[in-house]
Amino acid sequence: MERAYDHLVVGGGTAGVVTAVRLAQALPTARIGLLEAGPSDAGDERVLRARRWMELLGGELDYDYAIERSPRGNELIRHSRARVLGGCSSHNSVIAFRAPDRDLDDWVARGAAGWGPADCAPAFARVCSQVHVAETPVRNPVNEAVIAAAEQAGLPRVRFNDGAFTEGVGWLQLALRDGVRQSSSVAYLHAPGPPPNLDVVTDTRVLRLVLERGRAAGVDTPAGRVRVEGETVLACGAFDSPKLLLLSGIGPQAQLRAAGVDVAVDLPAVGAHLLDHPEGVVNWETRRAVPAETAQLFEVGVFARTESGARHPDVMLHVGLIPFTVNTALRGYPTAEHGISLTPNVCRARSEGVVRLRSADPADPPRIDFRYFTDPYDERVMLAGVALAREIAAQPALRDWIARELTPGAAVTEPAALSEYTRLTANTVYHPAGTCRMGAADGPHAVVDPALRVRGVDALRVADASIFPSLTSVNPMLTVMMLGERAAELVTA
Repeated sequence: MERAYDHLVVGGGTAGVVTAVRLAQALPTARIGLLEAGPSDAGDERVLRARRWMELLGGELDYDYAIERSPRGNELIRHSRARVLGGCSSHNSVIAFRAPDRDLDDWVARGAAGWGPADCAPAFARVCSQVHVAETPVRNPVNEAVIAAAEQAGLPRVRFNDGAFTEGVGWLQLALRDGVRQSSSVAYLHAPGPPPNLDVVTDTRVLRLVLERGRAAGVDTPAGRVRVEGETVLACGAFDSPKLLLLSGIGPQAQLRAAGVDVAVDLPAVGAHLLDHPEGVVNWETRRAVPAETAQLFEVGVFARTESGARHPDVMLHVGLIPFTVNTALRGYPTAEHGISLTPNVCRARSEGVVRLRSADPADPPRIDFRYFTDPYDERVMLAGVALAREIAAQPALRDWIARELTPGAAVTEPAALSEYTRLTANTVYHPAGTCRMGAADGPHAVVDPALRVRGVDALRVADASIFPSLTSVNPMLTVMMLGERAAELVTA
């Protein structure tokens, strides 16, 4: 494959599709390329029907990354990352939040000038005009009972994405239309049709960047070299964007040399600052079958403050219409044919991990070390979330539904036992971020500046969750799409 483009987007995921489409629309005489390692999602009902999202975990469209052993976390966690056009917006449960103002204010405080709430509002508005986001019209009576129980436990009923980010319980908004997921590929690419000057190339893996005299001049693929006259935008996600930089010799020089990669740019922060939402789970067996009415199994959310003095919610619970036994079953805990789950996750976890190369071979997966629960704050919030889940389940509104607690089990009450259960059966909400952190242009911990430009390399930017200076308190899909919108603006500026 010998191709040349004016601008190239590497990674056809949640942000990459948005960036490529908006670039093509803004520059109608330019040649825009979009390279995606996986196949197209067009016509694939496994992907398009959001109700089937759990079938994708560990399947042929999932990179299914393993993680390194952790001194305190669950090394059995598998990190699902999509290998399909639309990326994780084609692979997730389509829960849709705009980033709370406090999170974007924190970005600015960490050196990301120009990324405050007012700066990002127009891009969020464009996303929400393109992507259909609404509460599901499907109303399962168990979800209604959980909402009532949370209210009985003292939480107000709220409408998400409507006003300030506050504690409460309510129906989650979903990127969904008539049961079809509104991924970046569906909403930006397939439904309107691609711009005529956009070349979408699927099933094409990028091996490394081509650097010439300090400038990103193209990429190498198994089929040949792709030349780029203008800018290259990496949008491969929090694992594979740093991996591609490292394979190209951009990163901590000692790590690069240890992996057998020649150093092009010594950029110590590449791959550092790995963040995630770790998630615990409490499962219950129900007295009878849970009704089948559901859009995607997790349609209600709870936010609460658990830490003394916290001004904002620090824990989120997703309400599942199934026992969520992905990791509890691996540890020998019981399950049931009918049940529900409440899954507390830490909104702004403080433990930080790292992504490194396993070798200089692009075919090798990256070495991913989350170091879960190494900051004691995360465990405190998670355990408080487990206690809140139990408190909600004990309310009168759920008395007719809940038969028994499956995990950890009603007898598990001692702090040490609860800690061990929670940490060793923890899952992820699949929200890795931070490994190409955005910050001030001269910030020692930044990989990209506030214009998303990679430090030390011309004509190269990153636009995906890897640039998050800190984790959003909510599911990040819409925020990643917003990044795609703004990346296109920054390139065309």
